[in-house]
Amino acid sequence: MKYEFQNHLPIAQQLFEMLRLDIVEMRLGPGEALSEKDFAARFGVSRQPVREAFIKLSDAGLVEIRPSRGTYVSKISVSDVADSRYVREAVECCIVRDAAHFATREDCDLLYQLIADQQQAAQANNSTDFHLADEKFHRALSDIVECEYARRTIERARYQIDRVRYMSLDSVTPLERLIEQHTRIVDCIANADENGAVAAMQLHLREILISLPALAEKYPDVFDCAMLPGHAQRTLAEMQKK
Repeated sequence: MKYEFQNHLPIAQQLFEMLRLDIVEMRLGPGEALSEKDFAARFGVSRQPVREAFIKLSDAGLVEIRPSRGTYVSKISVSDVADSRYVREAVECCIVRDAAHFATREDCDLLYQLIADQQQAAQANNSTDFHLADEKFHRALSDIVECEYARRTIERARYQIDRVRYMSLDSVTPLERLIEQHTRIVDCIANADENGAVAAMQLHLREILISLPALAEKYPDVFDCAMLPGHAQRTLAEMQKK
């Protein structure tokens, strides 16, 4: 059956987003071969947009294109995940600091609504909807400060982080904890508490450093190794002292 694409978006971009979600939610697992021909037939398109989507997935570090051998879903790089988290913390802490000054009541109402959407998804045990609401939440934060480059940087960093975040939901990081952290961030923004907002965002983004080593050790076929880079080890040590 032919897939109904949205007319206002390039087909390759829509394919990228669909395949990215399949990889994040492990419907396409590390090491799995991806066929241009098969996906073109599945979605009722030519092979060209599929090829373009594969290239974007490769640029995002989610697939490996091996010349003359095929395209395969990449293992999760522990180093890349930790590095991406490091970049996200730097950017998103700046965002929430400014948001504490510039956010309007309407901005905060939207953020609280997105948290309500996350709560609804958590109650329904719907990890996909929770993940999508989480993406919208962080995008809405960057929209407040009107920095498109920051938004793109965060989204690119998420490509490496999202698979680990999805794997950790409930099993390592309860959804309720993430919701509480999001609520704390917005409460601080609504009260113009920039230092509180920064501290809340740091705590939220550093959560993955607790789950990452445990998941890498538990699923060696999914991760490339279990060793955190130096900057992540130092941050984790600081967290464990508190």
